[in-house]
This record gives sequence, C-alpha cells and structure tokens, in this order.
Amino acid sequence: MTQPYPGPNKGPWPYPVPYQQMPYQPMPYQPMPRYRPLRKVAIVSIVLMGLTSLAAVIQSVLLWRSYDDVKRLVYGLLSEEEIDRGVESISGTGPLLNLVSYLLMGTGIAFLIWLWQARENTDFLYSPFAPRRAFPADPMRGPHRRANGWVVGAWFCPIVQFWYPFQIVQDITRASEPPEAPRSGRVRTLLYSWWATWTAFWVILVGGGTVAVIGFIIWFIRLVQVAESSDAGGPYVDIYDMQDFMVRVALGVDIGFTVATVLLIVAAVTASLLMLQVTDWQHTRATPPPIQGVPRPIGPPQYAPRYHRPGPDFPTYGP
Repeated sequence: MTQPYPGPNKGPWPYPVPYQQMPYQPMPYQPMPRYRPLRKVAIVSIVLMGLTSLAAVIQSVLLWRSYDDVKRLVYGLLSEEEIDRGVESISGTGPLLNLVSYLLMGTGIAFLIWLWQARENTDFLYSPFAPRRAFPADPMRGPHRRANGWVVGAWFCPIVQFWYPFQIVQDITRASEPPEAPRSGRVRTLLYSWWATWTAFWVILVGGGTVAVIGFIIWFIRLVQVAESSDAGGPYVDIYDMQDFMVRVALGVDIGFTVATVLLIVAAVTASLLMLQVTDWQHTRATPPPIQGVPRPIGPPQYAPRYHRPGPDFPTYGP
C-alpha cells in the first residue's frame, strides 16, 4: 500500500498537486525602463535660459537708468512733471521684471522635465536592455544616492535644497558618462561652477530683496518717529539722513541685481554646456555599437523575392 506524498501540496491521492492546479500568485508589475531622447527638451531649456538672461540684462540696464530719477525723487529735487515721468519710468520696469519671473519659472519647468527624463534614462542605461550596459560602483545602492521623488522635491524642500539638487545632478552626470570616456576635469568644473553661481544668484536675489523691504520699513518707521517728535510749529522737518539712507538702499538694489544677473548668465552657460554633454553621453550609450566587419547597408533594404506562380511574365523561384 502506498503512503501519501509527504509535504504541504498533497491531494486526495498519494501524489503532489500538479503545478497547473496551484493557486496563481501574480508577480509585482515592474515597468520596463526605456530610453527617451533629450535633445529637444534640452534645446527648449537652453533657449529659455538665454531669454531669461537677456531679459535680466535689460532689467538691470533700466534700473541703472532710473537710479538718478530715484535719487532726485527721494531728495525732493523734481518738479511735478518730472515726478510723473520718474514714476512712469520706475513703474515701467515692473512688467519687464514680471517677464523675468515668468521666464525663470518656465526655464525651471523645462529643466526639471529634462532632469527627470535624464534620471529615467540612467535606469535604462544600467538595465539589461541597454546596448552598452554599465554597472554601478556600489551594486547595493545603485548609481543614485536619492530616490526618484527628490528629482523635483529637492528644489523646494527647505535646508536640503542647498545640496540635494547638486547631488542629484552629479549622480545623473556620473551615471551618463560612458565607461570608456576619459576622466577630465571639464565636466566637474562645469558642475561645480553651475551650482555655485546658481546658489549665489538665489541668495543675492532673495537676500537682497529681503534687505530692501526691511530697509523701506525702517525708513518709514523713522520718518513717522521724526514727524511725531518734531516741533509742529517749525518750518520744516530734517529728514536728510533718512533720504540718504533710502538712496543707499536704492543703490544697493541696483548693485545686487546687477551681480545676480552676471551670476545668472554664468549659471545659464554652464548648465547649457552640462546638459548638452549629458544628452550626448546618453545618446551615445543608448545607440547600439557597430558590428566589426559588417558594412552598413547603403540604400533601401533589400527583400527576398516572393514565390510566384510560373507563367510567361513571371520568373520561377523554387523547385
């Protein structure tokens, strides 16, 4: 007499349950990595960087042209007509400043799209589907130090936004570099120059704007204090020191915006060169290498002739 088959998968007979009758357990879905060309997105981002830099230069020139009018306005040396023209000149720079902000926002969106696709392309380059597969130095961690969500979130998260975006771009650059490429300091110089100028641009822009607002508030508070403490029957109120303070604030705003514009131009140039280099590296690694000894076919592909029924006008192929 036979004994039942020992084990968890036994049926009513002394044999294991067939494989076809075992409960189906679907495998977790993992999307296959794919490569997407980056050249069009990179060109759009570079064009927006150029337009933003040009608009910032024009804005800086207009600020310096209106500085004399601002100074004379603060000291009260303008007539009513000159005041009206000065106010119009000063307010005329507002729409251009808004244009700079809109272009800067569009540039950021285009750059994040390029960065996200470049990150996904590195997943393809390190997958078995890549024509020229590469292996990370640390197989347990992979080529990236941060998760995919940090590609966008790192730019808006406080504190970590000063080094997480740099690490993300640095990892993408290293993962895109072909193994046979010579290790030169050019890409490293572009990477560090871009991040240093970009960070300094935002520090000056945000910090300078904050200082200007605080300076205006202090000037207004001091003006109110002087007006309240002065003799009501006096012929005038001495506010020369406060006027001089506001002139220095206006000069600091012009200088700060000019320095920020120069930093923005340097950041745009270095970022453009870095994007073009990474795009070219990924395209090279995603292209199958040529087979040695096999010439590339010239002209349209040649197909094998079909088998036709014998006849007076058709050649005969086959037996």
